[in-house]
Amino acid sequence: MLSALSTETVCTERVPFGHPSPPAPAFLGLPPSVMGSFIKQLQAKTGVASQFLTKHGSAYYKSLLETNKDYIAKEPTVEKCQELSKQLFYTRLASIPSRNEFFWRELDFLKQKIRNRQDLKVEDVAIGVLFSLECYAWFCMGEIVGRGFTLTGYYP
Repeated sequence: MLSALSTETVCTERVPFGHPSPPAPAFLGLPPSVMGSFIKQLQAKTGVASQFLTKHGSAYYKSLLETNKDYIAKEPTVEKCQELSKQLFYTRLASIPSRNEFFWRELDFLKQKIRNRQDLKVEDVAIGVLFSLECYAWFCMGEIVGRGFTLTGYYP
């Protein structure tokens, strides 16, 4: 009796009296009725990928290591990893002035194209439109991921 009473208390705290209970959240925008077939398809594809990796994975791994053996550290110690990390950091830091110069050259090129827009070709405009659409699509994907993979809104 006590457990039933506590369950009712929790339910009335979540959903006010007279309001319908919220629907079950949809994963990836799919209703729960479709999820069963989706999971079966995903399991089948995962099985095929697993079999492929079992057969060909180790051979690919060995050939990858063989072709890139010059880049493998001979003594993989913590100190060596820290040294490589610092080298990468300071190499990137040293490349900032050249990146900054490249950015301003690209911006000047874009300004020149905008000033002479009557000379633009259809291909140039199409590339610009496609780039803008791609940026917008990545923005939308970030918003969906930020909302917890829902298309309609945030979870309460």
